[in-house]
Amino acid sequence: MVAALCGASLGGLVWYRSRALTVANLLRRMPVQDALLVYIDLSELRRSGLQQLLEGSKVGEDPEYKRFVRQTDFDYKQDLDSALVAFAPAGKYMLLRGRFEWSSLKKYVQAQGGTCNNLLCRMTGSLPERHISFLPVQSNLMALAVSDDDSAALRMTEVASGEDPEIPKAPVWVSIPPSIVRSGTKLPDDAQRFAKSLERAESTTIEFVAEGSHYAAKLSVRCTNEQDAAALQAELTKATAALLQSLELNHHQPDPLELAGVLSAGTFTSQGRRVFGHWVIEQAFLQNILAG
Repeated sequence: MVAALCGASLGGLVWYRSRALTVANLLRRMPVQDALLVYIDLSELRRSGLQQLLEGSKVGEDPEYKRFVRQTDFDYKQDLDSALVAFAPAGKYMLLRGRFEWSSLKKYVQAQGGTCNNLLCRMTGSLPERHISFLPVQSNLMALAVSDDDSAALRMTEVASGEDPEIPKAPVWVSIPPSIVRSGTKLPDDAQRFAKSLERAESTTIEFVAEGSHYAAKLSVRCTNEQDAAALQAELTKATAALLQSLELNHHQPDPLELAGVLSAGTFTSQGRRVFGHWVIEQAFLQNILAG
């Protein structure tokens, strides 16, 4: 009986650590309070033909990154399948799904003066107060944190109680907390005029999807009531018209390769408590962002 119980317990542990976790499951492990959330499904981007854009990213040219790839046999362009990142006040928290050579990663940490105890590895980042910690949640899932806490990755081994949150159905999406929207300090200059309109929103999400020969950014905002949603739709439309007028006054034609040109072509609708926005994004605009 003891042997059977031990076997059942071990089997349950193996099943628990090997089962596929949904994005909603992963999000329940993240510190979401006042955090900017970013999700990227790299495997889907590769299937949709964006692999060449990834290969043109500046990340691959960084000497430290090249050394990391060489010493760990890990390259995000081919080995990373998805990334869920929380830019929280306490640091950056990431749940990365892909193919990892854990033994090579441990050797890299030790070569950099770090330590690995049991499953948790720690090392100092580019600054003394920036500590990098990571551990395997599953064989293909890494919890990684950059924080002043050298054990911050352990935060992602705990699962918050309650139901799974609503997750956008897009390969790339960004969830912007009200605190960042209100401050506007972490947003590009051309986007700050839109942030003022979103200050009263309960939640703000932007999805990035493929649409024929181009791509699109889709805004979804949840408001307190239908009246606020209608008012927000009008404010966003007004802000877009003001940006377009500003470009014309400066004798600058809207350029789809610039952020101002993309934002000036936005359209908005409201449905109940929700407000939806749509911006067309050309592939060349994405290339400029990834290359810069």
